[in-house]
Amino acid sequence: MLSLLLLATAFLLPAALSAPAEEPARFMERQLVERQGGYYWSFWQEGGGSHNCQNGAGGSYTAKWSGGGGFVCGKGWQPGGSRAVKYSGTYTPVGPGYLALYGWTQSPLIEYYIVDNYDVLAPGEPWTFKGNFTSEEGDYSVYTSQRVNKPSIEGTRTFMQYWSVRSEKRTGGTITTGTHFSQWQKLGMNLGRHSYMILATEGFTNSSYPTPSGSSSITLS
Repeated sequence: MLSLLLLATAFLLPAALSAPAEEPARFMERQLVERQGGYYWSFWQEGGGSHNCQNGAGGSYTAKWSGGGGFVCGKGWQPGGSRAVKYSGTYTPVGPGYLALYGWTQSPLIEYYIVDNYDVLAPGEPWTFKGNFTSEEGDYSVYTSQRVNKPSIEGTRTFMQYWSVRSEKRTGGTITTGTHFSQWQKLGMNLGRHSYMILATEGFTNSSYPTPSGSSSITLS
């Protein structure tokens, strides 16, 4: 049976931006965290639209979304860190969002993405290009961005985001996180103590794409 660790119910807010600073909407509006079979499962959502994420057996999960708002769901580990993450599945997005290895560190507080697939790259903050690298798993471009007074796993904070974006999109393969961490460090992008890390499906809306949609079915192996 699933072991339910945390269920933070939705705040009655007209929109995510109306959340008070001490209760960041991104992480507190609605988040479900579970552990199952050694995996860590996280599902967060906000705003309108339909976001249906289902925690499956073993290392599997499914997601289907449409309309407005935003969500992130996925399966992985707590804590994260250096690991060869093998996965397979399907991913069919329309609009902004990512299929990515997604995680956080603390001291320093960093939000990071290793992006394997996407339809529209539409980051919330401007990206700063840091460089390229090639590994046996593919070619990647590296970026940073900064979020100022935004929700985080520590509440409202200012923090950096690190990005590796794969040049050739794929849905399935191996992501060796330590390779990215090492390349980031060479570029002066240091990580801290690892919090959770998940193979995530994310979708969100913006002014150019008000109704994103799509589906994914992912299995960690």
